[in-house]
Amino acid sequence: MAASFHEAYGVKPHVIGKVQLGFTHYSTIIASTTFVEDLDKPEVFVPALRDYAEALHTRQHAGGTAPTPQPPLLLVGTSDHYVRLIIENAAQLEDLYRFNYPTEELLNALHVKDAFYPLAQKHGLDIPETQIHHVGEPVGELEQAITRYPVILKPGNSVEYYRNKFPDQEKVYRLNSAEEVAEVVARISDSGYRGTLIIQDFIPGDDTFIWDSVLYLNTAGRAEFVNFGQVLLQEHEASAIGNYTAIISRFNREVMTQLKDFLEAIEYTGIANFDIKYDPRDQVFKVLEVNVRQGRSSWYATAQGHNLAGYLVEDLIHGRRREPGECAYVDHDVLFTVVPQYILRKYVTAPGVRDDVARMMRQRKVRNPLYYKGDTSLLRRAWLAVRAVRYRKKYANATWANAI
Repeated sequence: MAASFHEAYGVKPHVIGKVQLGFTHYSTIIASTTFVEDLDKPEVFVPALRDYAEALHTRQHAGGTAPTPQPPLLLVGTSDHYVRLIIENAAQLEDLYRFNYPTEELLNALHVKDAFYPLAQKHGLDIPETQIHHVGEPVGELEQAITRYPVILKPGNSVEYYRNKFPDQEKVYRLNSAEEVAEVVARISDSGYRGTLIIQDFIPGDDTFIWDSVLYLNTAGRAEFVNFGQVLLQEHEASAIGNYTAIISRFNREVMTQLKDFLEAIEYTGIANFDIKYDPRDQVFKVLEVNVRQGRSSWYATAQGHNLAGYLVEDLIHGRRREPGECAYVDHDVLFTVVPQYILRKYVTAPGVRDDVARMMRQRKVRNPLYYKGDTSLLRRAWLAVRAVRYRKKYANATWANAI
């Protein structure tokens, strides 16, 4: 997002968080980095954000000059938890910041999976075969309800799930038997988590069967753009499954329209990011979840000419919005990656897709936001070089094996 703001406007964003991250460390496109202990706790978050805004204004007034009207502060959350905190505390932040997110009620309908899947089906979206288990209840009925293995198991409420840490905690589990399901459910129950668990039919296919879509719906609830992409690779560490490392742009007007119409029908606003998987057994695209924010890989929309920061600024700062019926269905070739190209050459093996990757490389349509040319830090480039070397070992030692 920092690269998107800088590319569009030459603006250096201020960053606030809990700890230093390698991605932003040494960056020359960050105006300042501030760390606040326990920022992710509600009682800390609001006072910290209010103090932060007031400190920025004070800094701008330094030098003895007369106060001048200050430009609005645009607030962008970059994790599910921060986004939830912004939405839950919107009334205490909106006098100092501008932001575009859905209501708390809609956030819960989308992020709490046992609410999301019925909502998706009601509006005509296809989903995998799904069972919902309430932690603390016997697993016998759940085991009987599962018709085939393997299955995917994930928390219904990821924010609450990560508040209850336990050894070998994973973002998503792929389980091959009733015994494995019972064992994982027991471990999660022992952690203190008391939300729901989502158990879904595992759709076969490697990473290239996963698809992605990014949309922006303005503050009037109208979609301004929708894109579509095929995942080439995701992170293969168990704790990072679902974080995409490479996406190639695609176009499917029918699916893009379904996603757009769904979000407009439920009166969504802001950036949305869909995770989808293509099921070769019935040839249907099935929605896995919708994220109420941009993801790391959502930058491929910016690479396609639809700068995410630009949409926020035009809407929230300048009040310029597209009229109904003017939604852009993006059809522009780009290959997004945050891993070295040799990783793509080695691990993207699907017929046809591999050829498209080679073609995009020849045509120099590969874009990596980590190497944004406006960020000139040599120390950061050195960190990225070490990171690139480590990816060879990460993929070679991956424990999350693809299913064919």
